[in-house]
Amino acid sequence: MKAERPGVCTACPYCGVGCGVVARPDGQGGATIEGDPNHPANYGRLCSKGSALGETIDMEGRLLAPRIHGQETDWNEAIALVAERFSAAIAEHGPDSVAFYVSGQLLTEDYYVANKLMKGFIGSANIDTNSRLCMASTVAGHKRAFGADMVPGCYEDLEEADLVVLVGSNLAWCHPVLYQRLAAARAARPEMKVVVVDPRRTATSELADLELRLAPGSDVALFNYLLARIDSTGSTDAAYLLAHVSGAAEALEAARKTDLTDAMARTGLSEHEIETFCDLFLRHEKTVTVFSQGVNQSAAGTDKVNAIINCHLATGRIGRPGMGPFSVTGQPNAMGGREVGGLANMLAAHLAIENADHRAAVQDFWDAPRICEKPGLKAVDLFRACADGQIKALWIMSTNPAVSLPQAGDVAEAIRACPFVVVSDILAETDTTACADVLLPATAWGEKSGTVTNSERCISRQRPFLPAPGLARPDWQIIADVATAMGWGAAFDFESPAAVFREHAALSGVAAGLGALFDITGLADLDEAAYEALAPIQWPVPAGRTPGGRFFAAGGFATPHGRGVMRAVEHRPPAAAPSPDYPLILNTGRVRDHWHTMTRTAKSARLSRHMAEPYAEIHPADAASLGIQPASLVTLESPYASIVVRALITDRGQPGTVFVPMHWTSQWAKRALVDTLVGAALDPYSGQPESKAQPVRLRPFDAAWYGLAIGQRELRPETDYWARARLGTGWQAEVAGGIVPTDWGVFARGLLEAHAAGQVVEFADAAAGLYRLAVIEDQRLVGAFFAGPSPVAVSRGVLAEALGAPWTGPDLLAGRAGAGRPDPGATVCGCFSVGVNTILAAIQEDGLADLDAICRALQAGTNCGSCRPEIAALLSAARPRMAAE
Repeated sequence: MKAERPGVCTACPYCGVGCGVVARPDGQGGATIEGDPNHPANYGRLCSKGSALGETIDMEGRLLAPRIHGQETDWNEAIALVAERFSAAIAEHGPDSVAFYVSGQLLTEDYYVANKLMKGFIGSANIDTNSRLCMASTVAGHKRAFGADMVPGCYEDLEEADLVVLVGSNLAWCHPVLYQRLAAARAARPEMKVVVVDPRRTATSELADLELRLAPGSDVALFNYLLARIDSTGSTDAAYLLAHVSGAAEALEAARKTDLTDAMARTGLSEHEIETFCDLFLRHEKTVTVFSQGVNQSAAGTDKVNAIINCHLATGRIGRPGMGPFSVTGQPNAMGGREVGGLANMLAAHLAIENADHRAAVQDFWDAPRICEKPGLKAVDLFRACADGQIKALWIMSTNPAVSLPQAGDVAEAIRACPFVVVSDILAETDTTACADVLLPATAWGEKSGTVTNSERCISRQRPFLPAPGLARPDWQIIADVATAMGWGAAFDFESPAAVFREHAALSGVAAGLGALFDITGLADLDEAAYEALAPIQWPVPAGRTPGGRFFAAGGFATPHGRGVMRAVEHRPPAAAPSPDYPLILNTGRVRDHWHTMTRTAKSARLSRHMAEPYAEIHPADAASLGIQPASLVTLESPYASIVVRALITDRGQPGTVFVPMHWTSQWAKRALVDTLVGAALDPYSGQPESKAQPVRLRPFDAAWYGLAIGQRELRPETDYWARARLGTGWQAEVAGGIVPTDWGVFARGLLEAHAAGQVVEFADAAAGLYRLAVIEDQRLVGAFFAGPSPVAVSRGVLAEALGAPWTGPDLLAGRAGAGRPDPGATVCGCFSVGVNTILAAIQEDGLADLDAICRALQAGTNCGSCRPEIAALLSAARPRMAAE
């Protein structure tokens, strides 16, 4: 028996759950991936994205050497140029003329070195992060309530609670492993109750005892009414409030302004729904309220966070097992970035820029020539400053703002307007690298070494299991090299990420001495071997004391007076209201199997099978009134831009709303950058943009024809509409155009140009407007094209299986599976590639009438489980038909 290769324990690079991963390199540049059974975040579970990590570590598209104006160079020349241009801008225009824009994809060590360079040596706070788009409102809400950016609880609280309220959080798709932990706890204790608060019906709703589909942006009204009910029923914890909380009287007075009539009007919920929710909250002391992007990504996001926290402070339900407000972060190291001051309004170690004592302490610890004296530019304002000429040199690290920021088209222009732009990344071609003067090759997940911190404050090691390719370097080293070239080598003479971590941990001791709750001094003396062996550990980790635990059960807040603060908040509607010109509300978000701007997940054909192209969820009533047909294309417009996506007609959303995912970039679709539509309305406290309530209008896209192409070699269409994705053995492209080609054969051969040398088989029906073509080499299918006047109705699953397989004849051009090749249908389970037809056959033909039985028989839903709600919906829809038969 062949010996199993040794595994490397590392951490997943996706969401803030922070799952442990065991990677087993194959010695040929790849690796097999499995969940780490010993990691406290996931205990061996992985979601579909984590399971597919081994499919995303190839070298295709990698940036392998520094480039200056598109020409490869060496590190010495690139570092010298970056240092020279940043130094010149600082000398001529001052420290605030330069900026860094960084990422929750960076490791804590990378973040720390970048923050030290900008705030302590350049002397500006112009360093912000894509976490501003994700969790900034939570940071602001935590600081207003607790005095520090703290998640008080632990993941175990989800399992110990009697009531879990999920607000603006599609946990099943965005944090699948946490969802499975919750689902397992619910199965073990059926008396546990789950409430889902979300304008859309999502996969998470399948777990809900009560689903509250409230109006977009009305969370404060709901939780203010709950707070008023807590007060009127005598359910406040008077002793806790007296001993540990300030501001209760003011917060309660503001909450009383929202009576039941007002709450119903603002939320759109019925009296029964609202009162049932309040009764559940009042009856269950052990309550956890989980919230995420649906709360944060709002011009009133900070107030929403505080409205939730108010209810927990008022009842003393915080810091004890099974209770508390719980923010789940979107990125793998959003928390680590916050610990080192990665945001423009923070200092390292949770210290405050506005506090002179904090500034002096950090400057002294760093032995820095200067220290920033005021907050820097937050993300949206930072790129506005690029556009208006304030920023003369910009360094973007490990993120894609030309796609992800609001008014993304303007952001791309702003980056191009900056006189000098550096991008460090792992890929050569992104929407953002296209705007840069200098590209610096960074190491990727699997190649770099450091730490990340997850949503429950657990620090985990990311360990390398692959060599760094080409000239790629770790981000911390690139930053330190530039700092050295700028004249500050002594302060950046780190020999390893462990040395950076030791300094970071030591600085936390200085912060603890100033009253900060962030303290990892127990890790400040780790040598290289101890750092390498570091097991997951929850902070705080004070020297000589037990690490981890919950916060605030007995007070101990980080405010100057040591008390938590209830904030008086009032409902504010979204920044922009629908109008006759823009009558619909656009909500943006994520899909199950893709991540951010798809620079990693799009490499996996398996992850593209569930959702292969960008789409808009449209309510049937809106589709009918606008003349939009299922699977047709639609144009979505805002005052800022327009996009073209596929129509998905569903009642998951409310009438008058549209949902579009945020993942597709110009590498994967022609006109699908949804954030080009979104305005830059900001929360006044957090600076976080509103991404969930943009007024838009919708109309059918005037397509004269629709097409589908597949090929073993890469497809790069040039049509009015296209969206492409990987297949297991090649590529797929959905295409459409406004003018029917005069010669389909010439057009198809041009589209499949790389496959044109093979034998061609064609089918045409001029009267019906249908055309189909297959290209065969060595009796195997290498390419095909289907076109017609309506969306192409052939099985994508059949075509994916046929590509590269022996040619089976005309059945394929008819879109049929053919003998011996069953059609699995659209993918439901991304982990095991189980299609809808396979599931329906198990229900209808094999008679499996139980969700667990279906999952056991097909494996579907047995890994991350995020497809279980979809399987349950298929089973529910099939039961009436089965009963009738």
